[in-house]
Amino acid sequence: MGEDSGQPDELLVTSGNFPAPRLGRLVLLAALLCYFSITLLNILSSHASVAEVTAAILCLVAIFGLQLLHSRPGAQLRSVRLKTLTLLAQALLTYLPLLVFRTQWGSMAGFLAGSLLLLLPPRQAWLMYGVVGGSMLVPPLLSDLGVVETFYYVQSTLLTGLVVYGLTRLADLIRVLHETRGELTRVAVTRERLRFARDLHDLLGYSLSAITLKGELIHRLLPLHPARAKSEVEDVLTMSRQSLADVRSVASGYRDMSLREEISSAQSVLSAADVRVDAQVRVGQLEQELDTVLATVLREAVTNVLRHSRATYCEIAAERSAGQMRLTIVNDGVTAGYRDTSPHSGSGLGNLQTRLGAVEGALTVDQDAQTFRLVARVPEQRGSHGASAVSAVDRAEDGRSAA
Repeated sequence: MGEDSGQPDELLVTSGNFPAPRLGRLVLLAALLCYFSITLLNILSSHASVAEVTAAILCLVAIFGLQLLHSRPGAQLRSVRLKTLTLLAQALLTYLPLLVFRTQWGSMAGFLAGSLLLLLPPRQAWLMYGVVGGSMLVPPLLSDLGVVETFYYVQSTLLTGLVVYGLTRLADLIRVLHETRGELTRVAVTRERLRFARDLHDLLGYSLSAITLKGELIHRLLPLHPARAKSEVEDVLTMSRQSLADVRSVASGYRDMSLREEISSAQSVLSAADVRVDAQVRVGQLEQELDTVLATVLREAVTNVLRHSRATYCEIAAERSAGQMRLTIVNDGVTAGYRDTSPHSGSGLGNLQTRLGAVEGALTVDQDAQTFRLVARVPEQRGSHGASAVSAVDRAEDGRSAA
């Protein structure tokens, strides 16, 4: 799930059984409270005066607050001046009580060591971390403790620093991971929307244009040629059923098409629009993906002929040549300044470039004063096909999303 909805189960895990950011912060807070309580118990069990105990508790609370500040997300991005002031304050609050409580001050120096690792550049941070650890040799020596106790005190300080640093970074990492997963989910949704829009345009643009054209033809034929009008109505019903199947195919992700079937359909539709069609197909058997891509190119090209030209002639040629498949659609009727005035007239050529790029193909468009030529080329042998297809589509969709 993308956002924190405050549900109890989301406190523990997110999708994929990754810990939620709130859990990471709670683990860090629990660890800090454990160190805080141990030191508090040491102070309360000491033989110091009430004033000294009170001052120590106030220092302890202040250190705890500063540590929470230093462990907050983005603390290392604050100004150098602010970080310096807070680290100096934590250092004073750490070392002054050592004069009275010595080893009973517990691992508060470990908090300082962890804060240094969190806020300073790596080289300075690790150097100062070592200095803080080394400084903890003094309290055991002043208390006449043995080597083992001295080593334990130094090691405990260094370990506390690593725990504070590690748990803070882990909590930050969990938060970044959670945000990244949410962003990847949004990107996936955006890509799927683009895929759906592209497929819907490619599949239905042609069908709806053809149905509109057939409807206009039926309107003209009804008074004089009712029998032919009835035949055209049957064609419209067939196209409507196909459009419904296309919508279902887009929704389910299955979009297999046949170039030969599309050429046959294009001949029927263009003929109904009084466009003379010359179709030549010399391709043999095509693999399904390539067949679908070329059929999509043809469908979009025919849609453009119907919507963006005043064509009287259209040539369709599909052939194998020099190790590649080539589909050529040429039509006349280019009218200067003519464009489809309907809203959302489409982005068909951009969609076709995306599809052809996914199979390592290329689209060429050429136009002069009278003719419009569209040529799609796809190599029969395509290396690293899967990775190329994915990367091509992703690049195209990312660019379109950014636009």
